[in-house]
Amino acid sequence: MGLTRPRRGFTLIELLVVIAIIAILIGLLLPAVQKVREAAARSKCSNNLKQLAIACHAYHDAVGTLPPAVLMQSGDNRREVTGNFGPNWIVLTLPYFEQGPLYNSIPDPANYRATGDQSWKTIRGTTIPTLLCPTDGGAAGTPYTGSSPAGGWARGNYAANAGSTHIPGSTGWWNTEGGSSPKHPGGNGIPADSLSGGVMCINWGAKLPNIADGTSNTVMLAEVRSGASLSADDPRGVWALGYPGASVIGGMTTSDCYRPNGDEHQADDCRGCVNNTADRMGACGGCAFQQANARSRHVGGVQVSMADGSVRFVKQDIAIVTWFSMCMRDDGLVWSD
Repeated sequence: MGLTRPRRGFTLIELLVVIAIIAILIGLLLPAVQKVREAAARSKCSNNLKQLAIACHAYHDAVGTLPPAVLMQSGDNRREVTGNFGPNWIVLTLPYFEQGPLYNSIPDPANYRATGDQSWKTIRGTTIPTLLCPTDGGAAGTPYTGSSPAGGWARGNYAANAGSTHIPGSTGWWNTEGGSSPKHPGGNGIPADSLSGGVMCINWGAKLPNIADGTSNTVMLAEVRSGASLSADDPRGVWALGYPGASVIGGMTTSDCYRPNGDEHQADDCRGCVNNTADRMGACGGCAFQQANARSRHVGGVQVSMADGSVRFVKQDIAIVTWFSMCMRDDGLVWSD
């Protein structure tokens, strides 16, 4: 009979060495995987912005102007969302990014100023993938519970640029209503009395050839973050709600709201917002709707669509004067990356 040799197993030290090597490899691999995922998410977000920009241009071809940020009657409250207000730019452009059936399910929302019909709000709870940035994982979460009617407002991540400034005695985003262009008080490198007209404002959308600073130099759309992870009453990132922080940016570069993804205390003025400066979501929840800046979960900045339809990434440490000149259609300032 032959002799059998005893089988030799792993020693404890060898096993620990193997586990350590595997842990190191995983540690090296995870950042690479996360970078790939973020690159894919950023590409998807860029494509969303591109589709929305094309929709705005198609609306311009059909109507002769870009869509207004929101439609309002004279008695509608520009500062609160508890009463009547009209459809926003996304509702008006639904047929131009493959949402025709949803648009056709309500009476023509473009007639709101004449009719005051509120039935357009029945579509407020529809989740639309094109309106969600994949990086903002909570964007499709808890619906917004505020507004009139209360509850059921689906989230979104893209906003129209209404321009304007916000200082004491100057009433924020609605200063550009009808295409008006208020003067900036100056500071942070911005010359005093620089004009601050928006691109898509209350009851007004620009004609592309009339954008004084040029379509390639002026922001038309920008990202905003969902407030769903902070509170169901936080209205930031609500696609059908045509107010600052929800689907509009405006009143930027003044007061305490200077840059995209800014970490300023109480930066966004929109009723019900939660102040979370540590996560770059500063807000004055007790303030009326007056101003809000672009925000995203992308590392280092936000994506915007210029009025010519191109998409850019804007760093969050951008100079305040540069961000101002990018957002205002008629300031006359020259900026560069």
